Amino acid sequence: MAILPMTFLACAFYMAGGSYTWLVLFRRLPPRPRLVQTLGLMAILIHGVVLYAELHGHLGLNLGFFQAASLINWLICTFLLLASLRMPLLNLSAGLFPLATLAILTALLSSRHYVVPDIPKGLMVHILTSLVAYSLFTVAMVQSLLLWCQQSQLKRRRTAGLIQVLPPLQTMERLLFDLLLAGMLFLTVSLITGFIFVDNIFAQHLAHKTVLSILSWITFGILLVGHYRFGWRGLTAVRWTLGGSIMLILAYFGTKFVLQMVLGEV
Repeated sequence: MAILPMTFLACAFYMAGGSYTWLVLFRRLPPRPRLVQTLGLMAILIHGVVLYAELHGHLGLNLGFFQAASLINWLICTFLLLASLRMPLLNLSAGLFPLATLAILTALLSSRHYVVPDIPKGLMVHILTSLVAYSLFTVAMVQSLLLWCQQSQLKRRRTAGLIQVLPPLQTMERLLFDLLLAGMLFLTVSLITGFIFVDNIFAQHLAHKTVLSILSWITFGILLVGHYRFGWRGLTAVRWTLGGSIMLILAYFGTKFVLQMVLGEV
C-alpha cells in the first residue's frame, strides 16, 4: 500500500477544511458547512486507511505513542463530523483538523513500534472505551476554549469578529455539557473494565495513569453535578473542563510518552 502519498493526501484535505474554517472565523469567506464536511470526510476516510496499515501488522497491534495519537485524532475528527450533522460544532475543525494533520505526519515519520501480539476481548473493550473517552473530552476541551472566547467578547461588548459566526451562548454551553456527559459515560466504562480486565492496575507503570484517570473522572463528575444541581456554567464550567481534560491527557499521553519514549517500555 502506498502509505506516503495517501498520508499527504489526507493532510491536504485536513488542512483545506481547517483553513477554510479559519477564514470563516475571521470573516474572510462565507460559511459553507457542506464543503468543510466533504473535505473532512475525505480526510478521515483516507486517514482511516493509513491507520489500518500502520496499526495492523503480522505480529499484532502496533500501539506506539505516535500511532495511538494518530488514532485518537482520527476518532476526534470522526466524532466532530458526525456531531456536526446535528449540532453546530463545525467551527472546532479550525483547531482539530490541523492537530490531526500533525498526528498523521508524526506517526508516518516515527520509527518506533510497540507491537502487542494478543489482546483479550475484555482488555480491548477497555482500550476502545478509553480512546473514545479521550476523544470526546478533547472535543469538549476545544469547545470550552471557544466558549471562553465567546464569553470574553460578550463581556467586552464586542459584537464583531468571532462572536458573529459562533452559535448563541446557551447553545454553546448545551453542546459542551452534551459532550461532557457522553465522555463521562465512556470514561466510567473504561475505568470499570480497567479494574476488571487489567492485571494489577495500580502497578508502578500504570499507577500514574490510573490515579490521574480517577481524578479526572471525579473532576468531571463534580462539574456535571454542579451544573445540573447548582447551575454551574460559564467560566466555572470552562475551568473545570480544562482541568479534567488536562489530567486525562496526562494520564494517557504523559504516561505513554514516559514509558515508550523515555524508558523504552511498551
